[in-house]
Amino acid sequence: MDFETLVQTRRSIRGYKPDPVPRAVIEEIIGLAKAAPSSMNTQPWHVHVLTGAPLERVRQRNTETMLGGAKPNRDIVSHGEYEGIHRARQVAIAVKLFGAMGIERHDKAMRQDWVMRGFRQFDAPVSIVLTYDRELDPGAVVHFDLGALCYGICLAAWDRGLGTVVNGQGIMRSEIVREEARIPDSEVIMTCIALGYPNEEFPANGVRADREPNDAFVRYVGFEE
Repeated sequence: MDFETLVQTRRSIRGYKPDPVPRAVIEEIIGLAKAAPSSMNTQPWHVHVLTGAPLERVRQRNTETMLGGAKPNRDIVSHGEYEGIHRARQVAIAVKLFGAMGIERHDKAMRQDWVMRGFRQFDAPVSIVLTYDRELDPGAVVHFDLGALCYGICLAAWDRGLGTVVNGQGIMRSEIVREEARIPDSEVIMTCIALGYPNEEFPANGVRADREPNDAFVRYVGFEE
């Protein structure tokens, strides 16, 4: 695709075919994404790609732990509950997704099932876990760098017919991911990306989040009127 088409058509995928993704394709995706800019060329990222039995163990343990009432235990500091305009945007996309999936507001069982899908990393055949060196904490700059890598992975995957969704729920219990993926304590687990071939019959895959108009968040300073 040309770049504009790639950016405009990409969407978050929450339903996947079970088909495996060839390792060679993932290598290509990461090879492109690593061209992302990083602060002073530090390239602070590590990438752990899970599939098969290790990923299934992460899914099972995440589900059992969260259903058991455990609280999230992420390596990075959480902002807590969203409020104000950020909460409004969160609710807006949830309304779209629940509408597409036919989940009624009062249907607690279906709403919980949707949450559990997130902890299962949406049953994608691949999970890409992004980490950075703990010695770089506090990580405001490194978080920016990993965000650039993350978006590059999402775009490169879409260009190859693969879908992704950046999925913080998948690493809500970071100790489980660390153990099953054998991630060293010297690395901070930041987020993960579910990846696979989109199931075009899954209703939520057609949902796209709205974006604010530029004048809602952009200021131009020093330009002639």
